[in-house]
Amino acid sequence: MWSQCVVPEGFACRFARTVDAAHERASPQSNKGLEYVQIGHTRSNARARPGLPRYLGRCHSSKSDTKGEQGLSGPTTSAGSEGQSGSNSNSHTTPDLASQLGSGLLLISPFFFWGTSMVAMKELAPHTSPIFVSAFRLLPAGIALVAWAAANGRQQPKGWQAWFACALFGLVDGTAFQGFLAEGLQRTSAGLGSVIIDSQPLTVAVLAALLFGEKLTSASYAGLGLGVLGLSLLEVPVDILTTLPQQALGLLPVEQVDLSKVVGQGAPPTRTLWDNGEWWMLLAAQSMALGTIMVRWVSKYVDPVMATGWHMLLGGLPLAALSLAKEGSELGPRLQQLTGLDMALLLYISLLGSAASYGVFFYNASKGNLTALSSLTFLTPMFAAGCGFLFLGEGLTPLQLGGATVTLGAVTLLNSGQRDA
Repeated sequence: MWSQCVVPEGFACRFARTVDAAHERASPQSNKGLEYVQIGHTRSNARARPGLPRYLGRCHSSKSDTKGEQGLSGPTTSAGSEGQSGSNSNSHTTPDLASQLGSGLLLISPFFFWGTSMVAMKELAPHTSPIFVSAFRLLPAGIALVAWAAANGRQQPKGWQAWFACALFGLVDGTAFQGFLAEGLQRTSAGLGSVIIDSQPLTVAVLAALLFGEKLTSASYAGLGLGVLGLSLLEVPVDILTTLPQQALGLLPVEQVDLSKVVGQGAPPTRTLWDNGEWWMLLAAQSMALGTIMVRWVSKYVDPVMATGWHMLLGGLPLAALSLAKEGSELGPRLQQLTGLDMALLLYISLLGSAASYGVFFYNASKGNLTALSSLTFLTPMFAAGCGFLFLGEGLTPLQLGGATVTLGAVTLLNSGQRDA
C-alpha cells in the first residue's frame, strides 16, 4: 500500500511503506482507520497507522518498516514479498547515494558560485565600475528568479505586509550588503576583506541563538573559532600574519607594520571611520547576517523563493540609480570596452552567482538550522582561491593549503556540533 504526496512548494515527494502483516489481518473494524490524508492540495486514500505523521515534509525510510520499498520509483510490493526485501534494498543503494550526493551538491552550490563570482568580478574590474556590478548582480537575477518562481506556481506577494517584508529584505540584504561590499572593496585588500565578509556566521550564530533558540555546543563554538582562523590563514598575507603577533608582543614597533597592505595597496592612512575599508566590509557582513536571519520572518508572508527574487529586484534599483549618479561619467566609456567574455562573466555572476545561489541559500535558510547553513560560508574563499589557481594562475602557498584544511575541519566540527545540540 502506498500513497503519494505533493509538498506545497512544488517539490514532489513519493514515498512507499509496507503495511504490517498484523494490521492487514485485523478485523474489518480496523477500516475505521481509513481516512483521507491531505498534504498540500493532494488527497490520498491512505490507511492511518499509529505514530505515522499526517503531514510529512520528507519521506523517511527505515529497515523495520520499508521492506520491499521501491523508493522513488513507484509503489511498494505486498507484505508477503518479504523474501525479496534483501535484493530490493540492494537495488536502491545506488539511487539513495545519488540522491544524497545531489542534495549535498545543491546545498554547497551557492558558496561555490559566490566564490567563483569573486574571481569573475576581478576580471570585470577594468571594464566596469563597482556599484554598477553590484546593481547588475541583482537586477537581471531578480527578474529571472521571479519569472522562474511564477512559472513553477509560486505565489506573488499579496498584501502590504508581504510587500513590506520584501522591500525591507531587499534594503538590508540587497542594497546595503552589495553597496557596502562595493565601497569596501575599493578601500581594503581583497584578502582581508574576504575574511571580514565570510566571518558573518559568527553573527548569525548569536542572532539565531537569541531569536530562534538554536543551541550552540562546545563543538559549535570551536568550529566558529577554527573557521575564522582558517579564513585568516587562507586570505591574509603572510607578512601581516607574522608582524602583527610580534607587534602585539612588543617585539616590533608599530611603525614597522606596512599599513598599505591592510587598507589597500598605495592607499593613504585613513582619516575617518568611513574612509576605512574594513568598516565597510564589517557593515556588509552584518547586513548579510541580518538578511539570513530575516528570511524566516519574510517567509511568513511570502514564498521564500519568490521573496528572494523580489528582494534582488527591489534592492537593485537604488544601486542602479546610485551608479548612474556617481559613476555615470566614467561608466559609459568603460561599458563600450566590454568584450564577449565580459558579457558572459556578467551573466554568470548574475544568473548563477545571484539568482540560483540566493534562491537555494534563502530557501534552505527558511527551513533548516541557520548556524549550520551559514557556517558553509567559510567554503566561499576556498572556492575562490581554487578558481584563481586554475584560471588566473594565482599560487597557493602551503600556509593557504593549511588554512583550507582548517576551514574544512571547522565546517565539519560546527555541523556535527549543531546535530548534537
